[in-house]
Amino acid sequence: MKNKVALITGITGQDGSYLAELLLEKGYIVHGIKRRSSLFNTDRIDHLYQDPHDPDQRLKLHYGDLTDSMNLTRIIQEAQPDEIYNLGAMSHVAVSFDTPEYVGNVDGLGTLRILEAVRILGLEKKTRIYQASTSELYGGMPENKNERGFYDESSPFYPRSPYGVAKIYGFWITKNYREAYDMFACNGILFNHESPRRGETFVTRKITRAVAKIALGLQEKVYLGNLEAKRDWGHAKDYVRMMWMILQAEKPEDWVIATGVTTTVRDFVRMAFEVVGIQLEFKGEGVDEKAYVKACSNKDYQVEIGKEVLSIDPSYFRPTEVDLLIGDPTKAKEQLGWVPEHDLRDLVQDMMEGDVQLMKKDVDLLKAGHEILKQAE
Repeated sequence: MKNKVALITGITGQDGSYLAELLLEKGYIVHGIKRRSSLFNTDRIDHLYQDPHDPDQRLKLHYGDLTDSMNLTRIIQEAQPDEIYNLGAMSHVAVSFDTPEYVGNVDGLGTLRILEAVRILGLEKKTRIYQASTSELYGGMPENKNERGFYDESSPFYPRSPYGVAKIYGFWITKNYREAYDMFACNGILFNHESPRRGETFVTRKITRAVAKIALGLQEKVYLGNLEAKRDWGHAKDYVRMMWMILQAEKPEDWVIATGVTTTVRDFVRMAFEVVGIQLEFKGEGVDEKAYVKACSNKDYQVEIGKEVLSIDPSYFRPTEVDLLIGDPTKAKEQLGWVPEHDLRDLVQDMMEGDVQLMKKDVDLLKAGHEILKQAE
């Protein structure tokens, strides 16, 4: 049987790397698009990419960019993919306020470029397309929730960031091409999903890295923004599995990918510290809220009782804050049989274990450096 062929934009990101793993396990030939950089940016997929000269190598990488339509068209023509997963994006909500034109070009028009390339190449009957949409489309507007208090596939959109606005264009142009050209093009409205591979600037990874450093004595405290913000956090492994399931469905539709459980940033912080045996006590309100060490039960991570380990930095508040996002995955569960295999505590445990091991390497390097200095004396 001939191997299926998939093309993933954003393959070097969190979702792209997990999806590549999944598809390779299923026997796919996987083409990935990565942006040219003077720095190595393939660390998330290096374990998958062996010798590029090996004829049996099923992972093939291409230089490309979602702002370059000619380049995208050439890659799609060469790969002749059965499935395209458009995961590439400028996905940092706060940064989108600083780079609104760029995020519109990449996240909005980038989606159009892929759809139009497939149409121009005459692949609309062969190639199925997954567009990574986002819960930021909803904007957290309470009046737009369904009767159960969740956002689902029929909830109205009200994006509250340049990122959300750009993604809403990607959503509707995907839907438009599906209806206008009878393409198998689907939107997956992903709620927040994290992992040890999450980018370091995202709040969950910022928290787990900081907690690991504090526990190991490498950092004094962490500064955060809105602790009241609530998110529906899932594990990226579960979400990429749903992406694949969407393109195996009988007909093209749009789907919410979520856990249906919401948690505050404050509780995420609390859970992260608990993984290393540290209990916190929060005091104060608003910008004056701080967190202190209440107890420390792990002998490997002894932090002084009463030590301040968290403060609020108002500069981290967004111009228009989305306070609450929670999705309704009922359609995905009932029609595709998708059930998350990881809950939030599993996710936090996974992220903390990864960052503790990562930060221990820094401790080992510091010790080695001190030893070299001693010997030099």
